[in-house]
Amino acid sequence: MKFIGAHVSASGGLENAVIRAAELNATAFALFTKNQRQWRAAPLNDETITHFKAACQQYGYRPEQILPHDSYLINLGHPVEEALEKSRAAFIDEMQRCEQLGLTLLNFHPGSHLKQISEEQCLARIAESINIALAQTEGVTAVIENTAGQGSNLGFRFEHLAAIIDGVDDKSRVGVCIDTCHAFAAGYDLRTEENCAHTFAEFERIVGFRYLRGMHLNDAKSEFGSRVDRHNSLGEGNIGHTAFRWIMRDPRFDNIPLILETTNPDIWAEEIAWLKAQQEQNAAA
Repeated sequence: MKFIGAHVSASGGLENAVIRAAELNATAFALFTKNQRQWRAAPLNDETITHFKAACQQYGYRPEQILPHDSYLINLGHPVEEALEKSRAAFIDEMQRCEQLGLTLLNFHPGSHLKQISEEQCLARIAESINIALAQTEGVTAVIENTAGQGSNLGFRFEHLAAIIDGVDDKSRVGVCIDTCHAFAAGYDLRTEENCAHTFAEFERIVGFRYLRGMHLNDAKSEFGSRVDRHNSLGEGNIGHTAFRWIMRDPRFDNIPLILETTNPDIWAEEIAWLKAQQEQNAAA
């Protein structure tokens, strides 16, 4: 079964994210559990936690259908020690918030070397950061998102993801989220079924589907291999509809959150319905 949804706003209370997902007829959703552009947030109180859990129960969302995202400020591979410690503390807080809410996944961008340390050193720092966070939390999996490779961001090659995983002690609590726009911009072609098959064969060879814990389904305004992160609505960018139809018909993408971060929230319900229809057409074939 495919879990299909969008990254919805938690404005006005975390439980509102659940309601907004239900209004889209989504079977999955993503959210920020705090302001993604601020370092600090008030601790979660019992009322917030209770309301969020009650809404999830009311609308039928289980933890495996929910893919929270951490703050954009966090850089777990930061070359400067003081900034690295600040990022690590913030990441631990994000993991603990998920733990309090009964969530089991936390999606994050791996980090950037800022041209001050080598890629290898940065990847090792990211893995060490994950180890530190996992040691201070329980039940939450750290889900590394691939990047487009803008600037000095790492994670744009499958080999980067594999290297981070290799450095994580508890392999049962680390996974990856593949963003289709980021993959395309990083040079993984998805424009035909043959391209999709080749790209995900490479993913299986280098990382392994056993680590796939979520996806972001985004078309790309950016050009193939451009290393530029620019999302677009499904079928309106340079990837086209084929990749998303192919993903919906492949059982390897079952039972993980498949999340839209496309550019027009007004058509998310339509995009979700279209994705569901591709799955239904496959089942009927």
